[in-house]
Amino acid sequence: MQTLIVNVQDNFVQDFLTIIEHYKDKVQLQKDANLELDPYFYERQKQLQQDLDEIESGTAEMISHDDLWNNVKNHIQTIK
Repeated sequence: MQTLIVNVQDNFVQDFLTIIEHYKDKVQLQKDANLELDPYFYERQKQLQQDLDEIESGTAEMISHDDLWNNVKNHIQTIK
């Protein structure tokens, strides 16, 4: 068996389910709980992995803790 991702327009879901009903012995449908909770789950997961890889390899642009808080303090003073 192969796994495929099929994107179906909202207004076509019921028609799509009716079409594949005839093939229920050959097709299994599963809802992905990750996508139900967050439609961008896999994109976020990919970006997070890329960010972690950059941090581990030392190629991520990082600033020191002190610089971060100095930037925050400076920003707060500009909005007062």
